[in-house]
Amino acid sequence: MLGLASRLRALPDAELRRVIGVRDVSTSGIHDFFDLAEALLDSRSIQLALSHLDRSTLAVLAVAGQLTSSGSVPSLNAVTSRLCALGSAEVALTDVARRVDTLHTLLLADHNDGRCIPYDAVSAHLATWPAQGLPGVADLATTLPPAVLAAVADTEIVFIDQLATERAFAVVSSIAELVNDLSREPARELSRGGLGLPDTKRLAAVMTVDVDLVAPILALASRADLLARSDGYWMETEAGEAWLLERTTARWAALAAAWRAALPSIVADILPRQAGLLWGDGLTAFIAWLYPAGGEWMLSQLTQFARDAELLGITAHDTTSTAGASVLRGDPEAAVATMATALPAEVGAVYLQHDLSIVAPGPLAPSIDARLRGLADVESRELASSYRITAASVNRALAAGENAASLLAFLASISLTGIPQPVDYLINESASRYGRVRVGNFAGAATAPVAPVGDNTVFLSYVSSTDAALLGTLAVDQTLAPLGFVRAGDGAHLLSRFAGDAVFWALSDARYPVAAENNLGEIVHLRRHQIARVITLVPTVDAALSLVEKLRVGADSTVSVADAWLARQLDTAIKAKQTILVSIAMPGGAVVDYLLEPASVSNGRFRARDRRADIERTLPLRSIRSITPAP
Repeated sequence: MLGLASRLRALPDAELRRVIGVRDVSTSGIHDFFDLAEALLDSRSIQLALSHLDRSTLAVLAVAGQLTSSGSVPSLNAVTSRLCALGSAEVALTDVARRVDTLHTLLLADHNDGRCIPYDAVSAHLATWPAQGLPGVADLATTLPPAVLAAVADTEIVFIDQLATERAFAVVSSIAELVNDLSREPARELSRGGLGLPDTKRLAAVMTVDVDLVAPILALASRADLLARSDGYWMETEAGEAWLLERTTARWAALAAAWRAALPSIVADILPRQAGLLWGDGLTAFIAWLYPAGGEWMLSQLTQFARDAELLGITAHDTTSTAGASVLRGDPEAAVATMATALPAEVGAVYLQHDLSIVAPGPLAPSIDARLRGLADVESRELASSYRITAASVNRALAAGENAASLLAFLASISLTGIPQPVDYLINESASRYGRVRVGNFAGAATAPVAPVGDNTVFLSYVSSTDAALLGTLAVDQTLAPLGFVRAGDGAHLLSRFAGDAVFWALSDARYPVAAENNLGEIVHLRRHQIARVITLVPTVDAALSLVEKLRVGADSTVSVADAWLARQLDTAIKAKQTILVSIAMPGGAVVDYLLEPASVSNGRFRARDRRADIERTLPLRSIRSITPAP
């Protein structure tokens, strides 16, 4: 422990913080470098570190420990020779040196003067592996890997790629629907995590997927920063808004890149990067062989990413697709090129029907789809999408700033069948009726309606109309009952305790010709579109940094590590009231052993009771050669 504590004390602060993080050291209960060394040499901490090492690195560690315990010099050449002898195969010295550097960085061994010396606690822990069913030194060095991953026939790769393309298109379309829907109606995140069942069912219906796929698809979109939590709700982000205007290939590329970036390097390095290779039992067996102490941890990592790989078309039927192989190789351009040749071509024209429906003969160009959604409701989202124009959807477009002329001009520019008379009539009629019902907020209103006498309710918004009969209809409409409308004192307004935008969209959904107005009575345009308000969180306290600062403050630079270690041993003996055998170097060079019961340590000296002479002695710490428990 003394050697490790000395090494920890000499590390730069940045390296010390990295080690604390990588080794997942709990900072509680650590007061000095000896406590930190003790925590790093704890069996649980060692096992955690070993579980993340591959078989070859573990073999180097085990052989180095074996050489050290037998009294041999664990030089890199000796370790290499021993590995070659055990495995009956050539092992490169450079490969051993690289793995020794990894062990040195993780503080599992000390690489010094061309030697790899594992810490005693690490070697002792490795020695217990065979009793736990884990491989020993010989097994680590000699057990051959399982058979190479199986490959499908070349003729089957065509079908794998076809299925992967279908899945890629499906998940891109589903995420587009998800992002669009959450921009209008965010989904609440439960306190325990995940979405509630009502929101889950709503989103499953919107995306036309099974309920079980909502959470994975939401995670995919979130990983690509298309969605984010804001005030406890999942909403669209600005990146998501821009993503919706990209072509299908660019959308898929963003999702695939986010998936690849989230892969831990330890997982990415073992995934098959050739098209047509199976990820099934062969890959599982290989992982269990490669990481003998961390199979469960590795498999849990792989399970999640393999599921997402199937959704994205990286794989199909647990087999790497051609585009997926390019993604895994870090070649997004090749992956996009592969997908571009397989995905259906986007179209820029639609068929307008007399029944007010709109049919797209293929996937619409994103810019056209985005504007069409403002004018019409999506009815089906398949390879050929369909939309329907309604009075409410036209009113929604008018509220966002469109007018009859702009809507008809847009439809004429994309229609292969002209503008059917029912479509023209509905748009013009809706535009003429738009604004017959007005909604405004009390805040800042110059002439606010007066509440009924005796009603102390705090009203936030009002509804007005020049059509008294229409206002009366609103007052008795049961679908609007949750708004709690109350007649104002002047009888010409309805009052609500809800904000104006909530009242506006409720009336719009109920198909009333509603418009929002400001405090001057001027129509203002609203858009049912919410962007996540992503707040940059105040960085939490860096526990590793705090611990490093604490260790530096507590370490006296004028006191050597050896003296600090002696003081620690003496302090432990004092607290335990333990008698110890202390070897003291006398001025003449002789070494004298005292049987002492330490009483205190201060100013480089310690005071103790001599149990043999029954007297009190005060001795300098620098004269101590060794301390051992009394027999």
